[in-house]
Amino acid sequence: MWKTINSALVTSIKNQTVLQPINELLYQQIRTTYVLKRKTPPNLHKLGGLRKPLRSRHYIYDVIKNTAIERQPDIEVLLTSVVEGLGNVGDKVSVRPQFAYNNLLLPGLAVYASPENQEKYKDLAINTDVKKYSTPSAAYTVQSLSRMTLSVIMNKDVPWTLKPWHIKASFRKCGYVVPEYAIELPEQPITGPNMDIENKEFAITVTINKQEKVNVRCRLHHWSTELASRLPYVPRFWETPSEPILPEQKSILDTIPIKESKKKNAINN
Repeated sequence: MWKTINSALVTSIKNQTVLQPINELLYQQIRTTYVLKRKTPPNLHKLGGLRKPLRSRHYIYDVIKNTAIERQPDIEVLLTSVVEGLGNVGDKVSVRPQFAYNNLLLPGLAVYASPENQEKYKDLAINTDVKKYSTPSAAYTVQSLSRMTLSVIMNKDVPWTLKPWHIKASFRKCGYVVPEYAIELPEQPITGPNMDIENKEFAITVTINKQEKVNVRCRLHHWSTELASRLPYVPRFWETPSEPILPEQKSILDTIPIKESKKKNAINN
């Protein structure tokens, strides 16, 4: 009985294919280069004589260079569109390879800065109708200022008239360095203290590099040195709807985007 079972099992195994044929092969090139140096140099042999066999100590190496973990150099690309923080159309910039591939080359915002592409796009900056900025960071600065709501804190006890240096100090609290000559206030003066204009808005114009102009939304708040006279703190005041201090600025304020909260965006996503 055991002989019959054994012969039947051997026959079934022979009829079946043990190794399945591979229909598709993945050919992937691995670009790795190692530069090594023997820790113990091999012994020299006489001219025309037999080479001395290598021992185990001759197979110990020191790694001089490993291209797999070596930092790749930056690559130069030619911008075909305005990229915030990098430059204008036709500028040649040097960026990290991964950033260039994912954020510039794939979206079609830049091409490799080869001699052929430089010759092809040499007149792109002259013939294009795209708005040009004074510096690579000017576009980002315009966008950042247009989305912010600047808190302008004025004295509650001492009479005042809003001046450019008040706006300059408010910008400095937010981390922006804005000179007074770059700040343009409304033609109608804003004076106080006046509780009727508390937490109300007005618009100013900031000139960047004496070229780009951007309207900035401002919110006026009163502050007192006496604790008993201070107004209650309003958290996230920019999310509270407000009215313009000057009615003629309503159309300007409507065109300025309202600042969105990061926590609110995180909840919505």
